[in-house]
Amino acid sequence: MDPELVKSLVKLAYIVAAVLFIFGLKQMGHPRTAVRGNLLGATGMALAIIVTLLNRGAISSYTLIAIGIVIGAAIGAVFAVKIQMTAMPQMVALFNGFGGGASIFVAGAELLNLKGQMKASTIAGISADVLIATAASGIIGAVTFWGSLVAFGKLQELKFFWNPHTFPGQQLVSGALGVLAISLAVWMVVAGNGWIDAGHDWTILAMYLVLVGIASVLGFMLTDPIGGADMPVVIALLNSYSGLAAAATGFVINNSVLIIAGSLVGASGIILTQLMCKAMNRSLTNVLFGGMGATSGGAKSDTDELYATVRSTSGDDVAMILESAQRVVFVPGYGMAVAQAQHAVRDLGNILEERGCKVEYAVHPVAGRMPGHMNVLLAEADVDYDKLIEMDDINPTMGQVDVSIVIGANDVVNPVARTDPDSPIAGMPIIDVDKSRTVIMIKRSLSHGFAQIPNPLFAAENTLMLFGDGKKAVLEIINAMKDL
Repeated sequence: MDPELVKSLVKLAYIVAAVLFIFGLKQMGHPRTAVRGNLLGATGMALAIIVTLLNRGAISSYTLIAIGIVIGAAIGAVFAVKIQMTAMPQMVALFNGFGGGASIFVAGAELLNLKGQMKASTIAGISADVLIATAASGIIGAVTFWGSLVAFGKLQELKFFWNPHTFPGQQLVSGALGVLAISLAVWMVVAGNGWIDAGHDWTILAMYLVLVGIASVLGFMLTDPIGGADMPVVIALLNSYSGLAAAATGFVINNSVLIIAGSLVGASGIILTQLMCKAMNRSLTNVLFGGMGATSGGAKSDTDELYATVRSTSGDDVAMILESAQRVVFVPGYGMAVAQAQHAVRDLGNILEERGCKVEYAVHPVAGRMPGHMNVLLAEADVDYDKLIEMDDINPTMGQVDVSIVIGANDVVNPVARTDPDSPIAGMPIIDVDKSRTVIMIKRSLSHGFAQIPNPLFAAENTLMLFGDGKKAVLEIINAMKDL
């Protein structure tokens, strides 16, 4: 087949794949069409991969590709079967990191390939646009990889990552590393554009490796001081970084579909990050450098005094309260995910509806440990999406709610955000469950949330604490209601 015709067909297939990506992303914006959108995106990616593999001119070794596919498919299959929904945020963090790491290696391999081509030809250097894209891939990819590993450690609550490693002048050091990385990138572009000869052909590759090393330290230092309460925002931002790294790598290897896909991921990640910051009433700068959740949350004696009036309850008592309720709102949090209580919550909601009660689910934008975490869990339990009400829509009517049942949430219902200007979560919009007539808090204990601060809602006059595993507690309520 004519090589020019092959190139034209490949470009056409890439355009079709890009269109599928865009339509898929659009449909993934609503739960009713999300599955179809996911299929469209997967179809576009499959088309792009198949066309690339069939383009023999772009393939150096089918054997290595086959080995990579087998290894990757095996790892993916194990993760798909073994990983629980509670660990999905950690998995998303790792996937972001792997995307950044892949960009580092692809850009570096292409740089090594170009170095060889330059030596074998009369061309004096590598073009500036390719070097700029390579440097961008190295910087963004390394920051994404190591930042994502730190985010994974915090989400997994690993001791080394959970406690931030801070020192005086840390932000100045991070800024200096950023300036150094950019300066080295500029030097690499200037030098590489005309410095490929027998004496210096390894210099550019060495500069690239040093650049990646500096960016790696920068990625760790930027993410490490950020507290656990900000991890949903950080994950969204790292997702954007991974897309930008992929787009830069697309310019390195001259692959249009990678440029488009990476740009879509980068843009959607930035949009999501902005939405998350808005939901927390904070700027991105404040998230990255404010350190929410990095504090201890006050002295233990103060906490004990605050919780002196806490009242506990039982499943039987909660069932009696719910029997006369006309409107009930469930507020899910990470504790629901840990207990895998979403199906039990759905069953309790169905029982209440059968008795004429109006049931709704109030979802905070940053509930859980990644964007949309609670939405996914409730969708998995076949909860009608129309019953999932966003915070801004439900807050004006919370004063008309008979019973609010909070399952494992903490910071997103903490009234300190409204009352204490010195609190780490000051100004963050919360779900106003404290305004409902009765609040049932289902938690294992009086432990703090990710922001590491006490919650006065636990001791409020209209609050009852139902201590225990979220799923077992809800099942206890269900059994008590069936006996009424």
